[in-house]
Amino acid sequence: MMTQSKIALVTGGSRGLGKDMALNLAKKGLDVVLTYNTNKEEAETVVEAIKKIGQNATSLQLNVLEISGYDTFIDTLIATIKSNFNSEKIDFLINNAGFIHYINFGNVSEQQFNEMLEIHLKGPFFLTQKVLNVLNNHGGIVNVSSGLTRFATPGFATYAAMKGAMETLTKYQAKELGERRIRVNIVAPGAIETDIMGGAVRDNAEMNEYLASQTALGRVGLPDDIGGVVAFLCTNEAGWINAQRIEISGGSYL
Repeated sequence: MMTQSKIALVTGGSRGLGKDMALNLAKKGLDVVLTYNTNKEEAETVVEAIKKIGQNATSLQLNVLEISGYDTFIDTLIATIKSNFNSEKIDFLINNAGFIHYINFGNVSEQQFNEMLEIHLKGPFFLTQKVLNVLNNHGGIVNVSSGLTRFATPGFATYAAMKGAMETLTKYQAKELGERRIRVNIVAPGAIETDIMGGAVRDNAEMNEYLASQTALGRVGLPDDIGGVVAFLCTNEAGWINAQRIEISGGSYL
């Protein structure tokens, strides 16, 4: 009799860091449900790549900014894991979805503040709360922060403030969910070559070179530098890692 693969839910899994997380989870033997906001085609490409690895996968639409839609999403998730994975629950949640408003503190509008609040703190807070009902005991949650909570770079005040709150929330979640043996950790990537902020780190050679010069290992990060660590946190080998902030930055701004 084949053992049922564990299932991970990755928000924002159609591109960038989320895509690499999803692929690395599959390489570790997990099945994956990934969410996308608008680009179903990209999401389905990731699903097919996971199936080629040998794991099951599916994609679901979710706009993390629309908290009123979470109940409907959970209903769809339950139906999907039952029909696609023959399972009642998932084992891991990775709160990855997000975007960044790059703007100095003095110029941040209330709308920009609220969008950063909703995508990086309020959304993950309440989505995780909803997912708890379909999350197996002895499972895990991986939140996503940023190296910008440790070092200050002008233009990221709002974004970093929300990520700092997520780091505190992670400790509280680990404490309160410990009775269910659910581990909660948070990863903090440094500068990564993705299409976030219009691909600035990846495509702006001057910015890329400067950030590399401030990193002990002499380069900026790639998505693959992050996905493997997130996948590791969803394995039995990481079973005693809990309530930790793990920075993945190559030694930035030491």
